[in-house]
Amino acid sequence: MAKTPDDDAKKPVSRGQKTAAWVLTGLLILGLGGFGVTNFGGTTTSIGSVGDVTLTIDDYARAVQQETAAFSAQVGAQIGIAEALSFGLDRQALQGLVTRAALDDAAGKLGLSVGDQTVAAEVMKIKAFQGTSGFDREAYRQILQREGLTEIEYENSIRAETARTLLQGAVSGGFVAPAAVTDAFYKWVAERRGFAMIRLSEASLATPIPAPTDDELKAHYDTNIAEFTKAEAKRIAYAALLPEMIAKDQPVDEAAVRQLYDERITEFVVPERRLVERLVFPDQATADAAKARAEAGTPFDTLVIERGLTLDAVDLGDVSKADLGAAGEAVFAAAEGSIVAADSDLGPALFRVNGILAGEETSFEAAREGLSEELRMDAARRAISDRIEAIDDLLAGGASLEDLAREMGMEFSTLDHVIGQQGAAPLEGYQAFRNAADAVKQGDFSEAVVLEDGGVVAMEFVETVPAAPIPFDEAKEKVAESWHTAALKAALATQAAAFKAAVEGGADIGSLGLVDRTPEIARDGFVEAAPQSLLPAIFTMAEGEVRVIEEGDFVALVQLEKVMPAATEGDEAKALRAALEAQIQQAISDDAFNAFATAVLAEAGIRLDQAAINAVNARLQ
Repeated sequence: MAKTPDDDAKKPVSRGQKTAAWVLTGLLILGLGGFGVTNFGGTTTSIGSVGDVTLTIDDYARAVQQETAAFSAQVGAQIGIAEALSFGLDRQALQGLVTRAALDDAAGKLGLSVGDQTVAAEVMKIKAFQGTSGFDREAYRQILQREGLTEIEYENSIRAETARTLLQGAVSGGFVAPAAVTDAFYKWVAERRGFAMIRLSEASLATPIPAPTDDELKAHYDTNIAEFTKAEAKRIAYAALLPEMIAKDQPVDEAAVRQLYDERITEFVVPERRLVERLVFPDQATADAAKARAEAGTPFDTLVIERGLTLDAVDLGDVSKADLGAAGEAVFAAAEGSIVAADSDLGPALFRVNGILAGEETSFEAAREGLSEELRMDAARRAISDRIEAIDDLLAGGASLEDLAREMGMEFSTLDHVIGQQGAAPLEGYQAFRNAADAVKQGDFSEAVVLEDGGVVAMEFVETVPAAPIPFDEAKEKVAESWHTAALKAALATQAAAFKAAVEGGADIGSLGLVDRTPEIARDGFVEAAPQSLLPAIFTMAEGEVRVIEEGDFVALVQLEKVMPAATEGDEAKALRAALEAQIQQAISDDAFNAFATAVLAEAGIRLDQAAINAVNARLQ
């Protein structure tokens, strides 16, 4: 059978640490769908105990299946128990089961429980047990029977779950975020910086980098020989059929092209749009006062800052007239650079028009060739799909790749593939091909591999090509590029150091080159085409400090022009403080509960029967 690109995609995905208390009622009905738990029976009834609480084999089996169902939902594909065990989901299930048992043991010793009335109320809330006229007792009985539970077992599990929830609330409730901690976090998060930056490039150099001599290139080649050494590779023979190889031969119906154009008309007829920023005010009087100030010369940026906002926060991007609702008519009638007062869906607002984007229309005649090519490619993919079974049959019958290529109209050739790398050959651009090429070895049977674009390839291992230096003459162009990159990096570093010294000596940064100024930015802001290390560096600088930032091919001179402390007033400041306070409070509560859970585990004592656990795992598969 042909392999598809998805065959290698089912990898385990990391999951966050779960809280100790599971919502058993939800997981029971939703998590076990498609599995079905039956009582294991036999002479062994438990896998161990935590304190006075017994861990039954049925509880453990159910926990493993719940983990498997939850993981299947997470990755979007139902996985088997054997695969779940290989991912370690049994260990996660056991950890959760042990933690819940420890909490049950602690609740029991504290005398914490709930009555039958509370349990009944919880059962009746579950939608799976509801009929057309409310709680359906027969549905309740049948679902529990299907899942291998008695009513008493299930109701006891709800009683224990409710008690655990009460215990967790008692342990983790009532915590308050310390004001000093909240203040410190808020001041750190809400601080803003303004800076100037000169990006240095080859055009910034006063003297161009001279062309290297052959001796310089040879010396660079010898010094960096590892850079010019071909890695060990697999020589692979292949027969491939890609859609573009046969697309030109596929017929296209004019009516189908016209239908495709009509279906995607929004791509070809784009309405006029505007680049807009919107600053919302709490009432009309405040908006009118701000409009008057703008007309008197107050910059829009200043009005934004006074509202405790950033330009990013008020930027709507490019919008259509319909996107703006009631404000659309006024905004679209304004000239570029204008500030317009109008109502928005959030209240009175000022709109700044930063750009006018004309509408665009691509006629059917202009779009015909591109759409026809799409249809030809689709037809080519279908044609290839129809040939895959025949390709598999030929390979199964012992046909060589050369014979396969001749009979099926495929291309036969060889390439040298380095494991884990994408080479220059077009086929190596396909992940499915690289996966198969990484895995193929001497003696493997050739089979059809379906590629991401609908193409197909079959391959076989030929030989191992050992690592070897590329001859200097063959690598000369690559050596010259590498030499130039190294020389440019050194020259830019020297230039940046000279600029830094000049600014520290009193020169204005603007006199040294084209300056990008960022009036205000937060720690989590974004600077286009800059490395991630830029902003963390800026937030460690003192006002007025000058620093050279280098990472990869990025070299820049940065001067911190302004430090803006966190705002102390305004709705945004209050909202941010409240959010931080809630996060800190939650973190403290979680830490307290985790410490409590660890303590009760240690106090209760854990006894596990690994042989019984292994037996359950074997029965589940």
